[in-house]
Amino acid sequence: MSRALLAAVLFLAGLAAALAALLAGGATGVGFLAGYGGAWALFAAAIVALYRVPGRAVVPLVLAGAVVVTATGLVSAPRTSTDSFRYAWDGRVQAAGISPYDHAPGDRALVGLRDPWLFPGPADCAHGRDLSPLADGGCTRINRPAVHTIYPPVAEGWFLLVHAVSPSDARHKAFQAACAVLSLAVTGVLVAALRRRGDPRRAALWAWCPAVPVEAVDNAHVDVLAVLFSVAALTVVARRRAVGGVLLGLAVAAKLLPGLLLPGMLSGARRSRAALAVLVPAVATVGGLYLPYVLTSDGSVFGYLGGYAQEEGYDDAGAGGRYALLRLVLPDAWALPATVVVMAGAAVGVWWRGDPERPWRGALFTTGTAFLLLTPGYSWYALLLVALVALDGRGEWLGVALAGSFAYLAGPTAGPAATTVSYGVAAVVVCAMAVRGKAVGSVSPRTWWARGGEGRSGSA
Repeated sequence: MSRALLAAVLFLAGLAAALAALLAGGATGVGFLAGYGGAWALFAAAIVALYRVPGRAVVPLVLAGAVVVTATGLVSAPRTSTDSFRYAWDGRVQAAGISPYDHAPGDRALVGLRDPWLFPGPADCAHGRDLSPLADGGCTRINRPAVHTIYPPVAEGWFLLVHAVSPSDARHKAFQAACAVLSLAVTGVLVAALRRRGDPRRAALWAWCPAVPVEAVDNAHVDVLAVLFSVAALTVVARRRAVGGVLLGLAVAAKLLPGLLLPGMLSGARRSRAALAVLVPAVATVGGLYLPYVLTSDGSVFGYLGGYAQEEGYDDAGAGGRYALLRLVLPDAWALPATVVVMAGAAVGVWWRGDPERPWRGALFTTGTAFLLLTPGYSWYALLLVALVALDGRGEWLGVALAGSFAYLAGPTAGPAATTVSYGVAAVVVCAMAVRGKAVGSVSPRTWWARGGEGRSGSA
């Protein structure tokens, strides 16, 4: 075994041990963040070591590491999010033949579907943590129990599927195991795509990233399903535009966030026929997937979407921690219009001048820019960004993903400053790398290492 391979294996083992200890331990808030930061440091060391590993050992090491790192997300119940409890409830409601958009979890009309896991008894309600009160005096593990679901149709179909194939007593473990499979599937698609074009080492930027076992597996966020469709869409659209459009529609119908990928998907498509070959299948797919729920639901299929946007401050910058960087230099009232203008310019630029052979490059730019402008407060949103980094190799954008984790975990203690500082540092790093015109992973591994981890980027 070469020294480089041994170093990579040792760092991987340390990363897996650190993640397992973190998730199985009792740390919360800033304490959890400190352990999470240590895991990211080990992740970075493992990536650096990987770039010295001989080529024949790279793919087996990336895949083996993916299995080990992903498995650490299965060691405990969800640690930093309760979203998967809503998933389990929506699956149960659909299995009973009821539209998930028609009733909030706390609605008395669904009391017959309640069980002690999602709706604990009085003793647990009095002393349990992370429980939401109900209007009838009970409590539930589901967050926001008074509002209707926000999830799009592919996500709802996923919830129903996991419910249908899981044992009745599987609880959170069913969604964790299912999301572990999805996470590994993303790794497989990345490795296959990067072996054909690029460097399969880059797949480790997803496969070994601490965000994957924490957010995609332990917290079982449905975002990983959207990531799988998004990566598949970006890797096929250059050759099969209609297929790429359908896959993008599936991604958007799993989580609305992949809509940010559209400019990248249209990179270089200056002729209307080429653009419509992606747009029409994408729109038709989203519309077709929503239609059955529209026909069978009494309530709006958009559920709490509008209320969520208002709650998070996306419609009013002065009401929350969004637009944190823009608010440093602009009045609050200007933040939203400025975001629209900048994103429109970025989208048109990527569409008109992007590389059609590398649509993920433009997708990474528009998605990363949106994160820096909107400064979202939920760490799992960045799973999409991590996958885009793996496709393109621009490791500086991982700082934006880490910023979201810092804002989410440190926010309750540090307040809005956590969001401003974390995203501010990430923005400085991204801008500095842009000025220098360099990015990790755009040259051969040996040249990358010889230059101390720096390589020149390709065309924008």
